[in-house]
Amino acid sequence: MLKGIIDKLFNSNQPTKQAEPKTISQEEIEALVDAKVKEHAATLQSTLSEQVPTQPKAVDSEEYTLTAKQIDFALALIEKVNGEYELAIEPTQLTIKDLNKLIAYNKYKNKGILINLVKKGVIRKK
Repeated sequence: MLKGIIDKLFNSNQPTKQAEPKTISQEEIEALVDAKVKEHAATLQSTLSEQVPTQPKAVDSEEYTLTAKQIDFALALIEKVNGEYELAIEPTQLTIKDLNKLIAYNKYKNKGILINLVKKGVIRKK
């Protein structure tokens, strides 16, 4: 009985299949790669076009315009600057960053702040 099992294992009547590898030409490979690259590019393009409108503009939080009360306060701070400077731009164009600089000048009396505001074109000497 054991000999019969061993004979069946080693001498099987079924021929074994040996799959021959399918050859792929260079042109077929290049066509497949090109198709995948174009598909990937189209996917990226559609993804980017969907994301662009949903993203808010990257605006510095310091560059927002001022409210009416903040504009009045900024004008009062400019008047306090020894009367040497006046506003060089429209009051509606003042930003929070400009207001923060004016507040810092009135607190620390640092002339460099005024020089930077003059360079930026926010204020000018009378």
